[in-house]
Amino acid sequence: MNVAVNFVKQYTSQLTEVLNALPEDKIFEINAILQDARITGKQVFVIGNGGSAAAASHMVCDFGKNTREAGKNRMRAICLNDNIPSVMAYANDEGYEVIFSEQLLALGRPGDVLIAISGSGNSTNILKAIETAREMKIKVVGLIGFKGGKVKDMADVCLIIPSDSMEMIEDVHLIINHILAGLLRGAVLYGH
Repeated sequence: MNVAVNFVKQYTSQLTEVLNALPEDKIFEINAILQDARITGKQVFVIGNGGSAAAASHMVCDFGKNTREAGKNRMRAICLNDNIPSVMAYANDEGYEVIFSEQLLALGRPGDVLIAISGSGNSTNILKAIETAREMKIKVVGLIGFKGGKVKDMADVCLIIPSDSMEMIEDVHLIINHILAGLLRGAVLYGH
């Protein structure tokens, strides 16, 4: 078997193992928080760095567009890493560690929800945002990998992807996004 074929088989096999080991109870806990936010009109903030920033943007897109149902409130979701001028201004003038927390201070209200997506669970700006959210009585959901980092002890609900591969952690974060969007849509697959 050549190296490429072996890698593909190994990757997909390991990804399947990770998916089979997901703590589904955490998915249901996160779903309950999001369903409540939808019903009560609370704001959902999503944040991340690097690949997790892309996942955060994707999640907000899916929550906004792909969860619409007749007779139900629309999800109020915003990705705090998408406002590049604000991110750059805070990073340049006050430090990268406050790019999310300062936006939360301006936009967040008690009862809102913060979803922090991070591979390591140790990014300083993510931790600062969580500290700010907790002070503001904003519920915190962590989507993390590896061993959960510091986020696992700071979040109200923390779903730790059981993997040490950043690529697989990021893959599964996207899958979790699609599962949550499907649950918000009434537990149906998009387009069906």
